[in-house]
Amino acid sequence: MSEPQSKKTRTEYDGPKLELKCINSIRALSADQPQAAKSGHPGAPMGCAPMAHLLWNETMVYSPSNPSWMNRDRFVLSNGHACALQYSMLHLSGYDVSMDDLKNFRQIGSKTPGHPESFVTPGVEVCTGPLGQGISNAVGLAMAEKHLSATYNVGSDYKVFDNFTYVICGDGCLQEGVSSESSSLAGHLGLGKLIVLYDDNVITIDGSTDLSFTEDVVKRYEAYGWHTETVTDVANGINDLRAAVTKAQSITDRPSLIKIRTEIGYGSPSKAGTSGAHGAPLGVDDLAGAKQSYGLDPTKSFHVDDDVKEAYAKRTTEVESKRAAWEAMYAKYTEAFPEKAAEVERRFSHKLPEGIVDNFPTFQAGDKDKATRQFSESCLNSVAGDLPELMGGSADLTPSNLTKLKCSGDFQKDTPLGRYLRFGV
Repeated sequence: MSEPQSKKTRTEYDGPKLELKCINSIRALSADQPQAAKSGHPGAPMGCAPMAHLLWNETMVYSPSNPSWMNRDRFVLSNGHACALQYSMLHLSGYDVSMDDLKNFRQIGSKTPGHPESFVTPGVEVCTGPLGQGISNAVGLAMAEKHLSATYNVGSDYKVFDNFTYVICGDGCLQEGVSSESSSLAGHLGLGKLIVLYDDNVITIDGSTDLSFTEDVVKRYEAYGWHTETVTDVANGINDLRAAVTKAQSITDRPSLIKIRTEIGYGSPSKAGTSGAHGAPLGVDDLAGAKQSYGLDPTKSFHVDDDVKEAYAKRTTEVESKRAAWEAMYAKYTEAFPEKAAEVERRFSHKLPEGIVDNFPTFQAGDKDKATRQFSESCLNSVAGDLPELMGGSADLTPSNLTKLKCSGDFQKDTPLGRYLRFGV
């Protein structure tokens, strides 16, 4: 097993002291949660904290005051067991996730369940429990952005939909078959607004990943048609990661995978780099030792210093101003393209078009017998023309299951206006 770069060579941090303090505060806050709950996963959040800091404090555009803002960047934590990391970031970034919510981690009825739930916690986009599910959901989110931007954007002045989808995933996600299928489709569709940060910490519950997983993930994703980058160290600085993310944002015709070597349980005196940091609290003494190694007060739990709070508050102000600028653009869009705007508003209000149900055909007992798929075909196409949000597809069975929409072509890399998906087998 190759050692994480951060463990082999600990050097002086290459970056501002406040940046490192922010990252270490994320680590401590994320480890406090499973310690208080007496269950949970501290290791991945401690290793992934540099990624999370870069995403929330520099990269992503979001709105804590309006979590459902339609042009927000989407974030998916595919390795959902590491949810203490996401809850820490939502708290620091100003979402309605309080310090008391963090203290109630994994408790019944809390806003901070043991895996992210989109209907429980503001700022969580999708439910991510089973590994591989989150990255696959993210492919769908990126497809939605590609289709909506093609449908409603007008020139360079009116980019109503222009968001990225970011993912943090682990080895387990990439071992699941569902992620292989969805990643292959993402490459085929050229989803350039999808950026995946792969936490390559070389550890599973049983031990080293090389017990069962020795493939070259980067080569696999290159074969899928993805742009790939490799970052060998984020413990001693995030400049390489920052450059990799910037490069990924500039690649518009392919999704991006950034393989990032991390150390699970970074800073833990006895469990760093081992499976012992994966699925159980560190323990009081070990957690105190980790905080001491971060330069934080080991006697304090669920504590964030003022300068760290201020750093995130500053970023929150910046992203809220970006949302305000979008709102101003959207107001002009509404005046210039009232029909398009009305359709956007209807769709995002989850309302059906007026009278759409009346479009359905009627059938009487005793009518000429048909296969159920033929009745389905009639129903789908009776409403598809007036229901632009209706998208569907087939797993290479279109002539059999009769799911083709007659009013629309295929959704493909070069035809994102299409509403019919070819999933493949």
